[in-house]
Amino acid sequence: MNTFEALGIEEGLLQSIKTLGFTEPTPIQEKAIPVLLQGTKDFIGLAQTGTGKTAAFGLPLLQLIKKEDRFPQALIVCPTRELCLQITSDLEKFKSKKINVNITAVYGGTSISMQIRDLRRGTHIVVATPGRLIDLIERKAINLEQIHYVVLDEADEMLNMGFKEDIEFILKNTPNRQSTWLFSATMPAEIRQVSKRYMDKPFEIT
Repeated sequence: MNTFEALGIEEGLLQSIKTLGFTEPTPIQEKAIPVLLQGTKDFIGLAQTGTGKTAAFGLPLLQLIKKEDRFPQALIVCPTRELCLQITSDLEKFKSKKINVNITAVYGGTSISMQIRDLRRGTHIVVATPGRLIDLIERKAINLEQIHYVVLDEADEMLNMGFKEDIEFILKNTPNRQSTWLFSATMPAEIRQVSKRYMDKPFEIT
């Protein structure tokens, strides 16, 4: 039986996920985690919702973040406010055992000034919907210069909702990415184009 420990997940995170009742990794976690923990490879994971992909990218991100640097180092972009809140909640649970990482959710339909205040307090991981993120970039309320990891979750859904230009704008505004991780249930031609333009020899799993 494969274990999260064998995949390279560190002790503090192992304790948290044990408490949540995670015993063995799902297929996507098993294949993705060792690749993503390197922090240097672009990655495409074709996986449906409900396969455990939030842990597949969330656990490596929490492990790669430099806790002493209080600026955004990772950006997770997803199509809807509901998913944004879900991912944030999952990450908070994964790090519950004394991992000192701040996570900030930014999404539309709620006060932007409160979100700006949260960002100014210092954060490590930003989970965002495209429209609100672009708002914050244009107001110079968020600095993406030091973002090392960008996760595009449910990429096909974001394209269906008309966010292609937004995604390209976000990728152009993260010039120091070390890796881009794209998760999608399907692989339409438009996503293939985005991956060709902005990713370097991505490691791909289905």
